[in-house]
Amino acid sequence: MTLRHYLLPACAALMLLSGCGGEVEDTLPGQPIKHRREAFKEILRTFEPMGVMLRENTYSSDEFNQLAAALMEIRDTPWAYFTDDSNQPPSKAKDALWANRADFDAHRLAFMDSTDALFEAAKTENPETIHTAYDKVGETCKSCHKLYRR
Repeated sequence: MTLRHYLLPACAALMLLSGCGGEVEDTLPGQPIKHRREAFKEILRTFEPMGVMLRENTYSSDEFNQLAAALMEIRDTPWAYFTDDSNQPPSKAKDALWANRADFDAHRLAFMDSTDALFEAAKTENPETIHTAYDKVGETCKSCHKLYRR
């Protein structure tokens, strides 16, 4: 048998298997996993430009205040989608989230408090004060993800 006899079936098998590793669809009624992911992505799309401004010394008080206000408007969105029945693929939430809901809620409240502080800091137009508050929001996200996200 030649190499071609082995290579052709192997390539065909690889092509078939390559379609098996895709993202699992959220099939729950109302698609809570999909909606909370989209909400978190929107939060990140609002939060990250603030960090870019601070890191690259391109701070603009008007733009930063607009982003801080937008963050305040959307920060509540993902939490309602952590329904008890949404602990299944494609969720990236660890089982610990469902076992420790009180602690998860405490992390959510810490996020709320830190975004409140960021919103107030933005009004000062003091980049140092703002940077400290911005970092605190990032720390609350990281802390929760470390415990509750795969």
